[in-house]
Order: sequence, then structure tokens, then C-alpha cells
Amino acid sequence: MWNLNDVQKIEYKSDYSFLIIFDDGASAVVDFSEYLQRGPVFAPLKNLDFFRKARIEGGTIAWPNGADIAPETLYEKCKQ
Repeated sequence: MWNLNDVQKIEYKSDYSFLIIFDDGASAVVDFSEYLQRGPVFAPLKNLDFFRKARIEGGTIAWPNGADIAPETLYEKCKQ
């Protein structure tokens, strides 16, 4: 269960994947390729150079164009 945990660290791995580490130690390599077809805000992420520009913002992973993934969604992926 997600308890308002924040992403503490991200590390690019390969293709469309980042290692995501939460402040409570939950972690996983998350493949974001499923998001590439989810509307215009995610379209720029198809460019791997842009995809790798992700940063931590507001406790989750975000990209310079405003695309982000809800932290609770990421946390569930890390706890699977």
C-alpha cells in the first residue's frame, strides 16, 4: 500500500526503463514504454534523448514537457 511515499532516486537503465527507488526502499526497474501511446503529452518520450531527461519532481518521475506518472502507480509497480 502506498503511504504517500516519494521517489527518492531514478536511474536510467535502457530503452524506456528507469530504476525507481522510493524513500521506504521499495524499488524496481520500470518499463515506461506502455505510456508512449497514451496521448500527446507522452509522445515526446518516444525520443530516447528526451526520455532520458526525466527528473524527480513532486515526489515522482517527470519530464521537461510536464509529463509525469502518478507516484502511487509507480509504487504499485515497485511492489509487484
